[in-house]
Amino acid sequence: MASETTTETGATGPTAAALDEVRPVIDGPLVRRLVDAQFPQWAGLPLRLLAPAGSDHVIYRLGDELSVRLSRRPGSAGQAAKEAEWLPRLAPHLPLAVPVPVAVGRPGFGYPWPWSVTRWLDGEVAAAGALSGSPGAALELAGFLTALQQLPPPDLAGGAVPGELARPALADRDRATRAAIAQVCAVFDAAAMTALWEAALAAPGWDRPPVWFHGDFHTGNLLTVDGRLSAVIDFGGLGIGDPACDLTIAFTLLSAPGRAVFRSALGVDDATWARGRGWALATALGAYTWHAAVDPVLAAQTTRQITEALIG
Repeated sequence: MASETTTETGATGPTAAALDEVRPVIDGPLVRRLVDAQFPQWAGLPLRLLAPAGSDHVIYRLGDELSVRLSRRPGSAGQAAKEAEWLPRLAPHLPLAVPVPVAVGRPGFGYPWPWSVTRWLDGEVAAAGALSGSPGAALELAGFLTALQQLPPPDLAGGAVPGELARPALADRDRATRAAIAQVCAVFDAAAMTALWEAALAAPGWDRPPVWFHGDFHTGNLLTVDGRLSAVIDFGGLGIGDPACDLTIAFTLLSAPGRAVFRSALGVDDATWARGRGWALATALGAYTWHAAVDPVLAAQTTRQITEALIG
């Protein structure tokens, strides 16, 4: 697994300083002790830090076939157990590879949360420059989401979505999104962003049975081999409900012609597309205002996402 990015690009949250206060120190000796103590069958395998590995997790490659993934902060600490429960059930039915966990470790040696060992996935992080105009990539993305959405969700007792599979509503981002629009009005068209956002909020909601969604479907969580999509990683946002959030990929990876192919193949109605544009704008603004000043790569990625969301 080559890389991962912040869970949900643009997720609003505490300041970087606040996150630093709750992040445990994760280094090679700690990971070595955890692996050797809990999984002695892998004690002889070398560890190599993957850098950068994203702001939510630290990832070490373990030998040639495994990776070790440890959460940096409480907000992503439940991901190991969540992926271990659901990905083995979903993976056989998906057209792209996913990082199915092979073990879940326990807290230990001062590390406070569960952690995971998964099968290594070869590949490079997908790049918009190489795939934005590819009809084949657009069809593969639509095919993956179609396959995911067609899988039966768990039985919902009383109609309630389990907490670990629920997602906040788009409207819950209203205050933060409007504040971000005001903050970046010198860089982007505030009137156009506001119109997009209000159209997304006004769009009818999902009125069909809940379906599976990835929850963080953007370029940083796609891998390619020889220029073709090969895997989808980082299922921390996996859930069931309205799949509009997964349309973010149309604005992070694809250009307008590719989006037309993607939308047609996926069969997205106008209301869902409007909500998807809203998710793309909100998450990009969150990332831009939080990280862009110190991360030029993320600044370029989120600038593209905002621009493409405005194009539609």
